[in-house]
Amino acid sequence: MSSTPHDVVLFDGVCNFCEGSVQFIIQRDPSGQFHFASLQSEPGRRLLTQHGLPADHMDSLVLIKEGQAYVRSDAALRIASGLTWPWSWFKVGLLFPRFIRDFVYDIIAARRYQFFGKKDACMLPSPDIRARFL
Repeated sequence: MSSTPHDVVLFDGVCNFCEGSVQFIIQRDPSGQFHFASLQSEPGRRLLTQHGLPADHMDSLVLIKEGQAYVRSDAALRIASGLTWPWSWFKVGLLFPRFIRDFVYDIIAARRYQFFGKKDACMLPSPDIRARFL
């Protein structure tokens, strides 16, 4: 498996909520720790395959960190732990059992298009953050 010096966040590129989450992360990650790729992109699909995850239908946020893939609530809470205060405190959520955390995550994920909408195409990053996208 190839390694990268940055953590990579794979997100649903047509989901408005997911795009907003990427913008939220970028604004609270001044060191540029997180880089991004949509699940639908070639780099995203390649990373999914490298980590044994389904590249044809992945319905979760994914974090690739130090060669390990994290999904669902594990990904979300680990991403939060890398953000500026107070968001980094969300890492305490990892103390709760995964089945409870994933239950809550799945409720939100299942309704994200209904509540926030969906686009026809993936977002195009602005020139100032383009280097953070694979």
